[in-house]
Amino acid sequence: MNTDERNFRSIYYEKCQINSVEEQKSLNKLLQDDIRNLSKLKQFCMNYTVPNNNRSYLWALVMGILPLHKSSTAYVRDQRREMYEDLRRAVTVLRLNDNKQKEPFMWLIDHKKKAQVMHTMWLIESNRLWHGNSSASLQADDMHFIEIVRTLLQIFDDNVETYWIAKGFYKYTRELKKECVKLKEQTQNMLKREDLSLLNHLELLGLFDGNSTLLDNWYITCFAGIICTTHLVKIWDKVCGGSRKIVVFLFVELVKDIRSSILKQTSLADVKRLIETVKDLDGVIIVNKAIKSLQNNSSQVEYTH
Repeated sequence: MNTDERNFRSIYYEKCQINSVEEQKSLNKLLQDDIRNLSKLKQFCMNYTVPNNNRSYLWALVMGILPLHKSSTAYVRDQRREMYEDLRRAVTVLRLNDNKQKEPFMWLIDHKKKAQVMHTMWLIESNRLWHGNSSASLQADDMHFIEIVRTLLQIFDDNVETYWIAKGFYKYTRELKKECVKLKEQTQNMLKREDLSLLNHLELLGLFDGNSTLLDNWYITCFAGIICTTHLVKIWDKVCGGSRKIVVFLFVELVKDIRSSILKQTSLADVKRLIETVKDLDGVIIVNKAIKSLQNNSSQVEYTH
């Protein structure tokens, strides 16, 4: 089956909100192996949209949160849960979550509070909590972690899975942070080929200047909070599969989709406000175009982890 046929079939199933039977069977076989094949699991993430009911398990395997040896899965999962509970209790004992809350576990139903508590747990685990204050001096990296957690809380229901996957995904974003200069150069090169006028306007507004961190933050967080989570998960599947460059394809397709509005903006702040409204729109077309562009340019894609 060639790439076009595969893409057509995948898009058809996604529009019908069902997954390919063949793809599901293939994934089930990979997950049932006594020793799961990491390379094949990553390839699945790259080539297909991961089924919702398998996403947390597959991501955990790819990230190394759960072992590839199937027989060890239950034991390691229990260990992860115990460590999570120890950290959560530490936050409660230190009264770091919110002294004003009447119910000790009210944060469990509040995504914003969950993200704050998980961030505090992460600080404790990383030995970075100072004087019991988790918000005294939030750095850019802290905000990146919090944005990732907030997004994952909209994807997964299990708090333990969410916390561990947030830590794993955050590690991936550290590689993106190291590559930001290169990724921005690749963005400029791609726009130069596809829409020179749009590139010139974005350059004029200073998007690619060395002192601008706007694009860096979008890339480092993989557009958390910018693209609707329902569609963003398909991009994050590719990140888990090993592609850093998917963020470039996503940005290029995003700005091309709203180019007429971008060309009317007179400041970088205006562009920021404009792009941040995309999350309120149906971003499925933008995401699917980005993935198709990634697959069509697979020879240029770099893989990590």
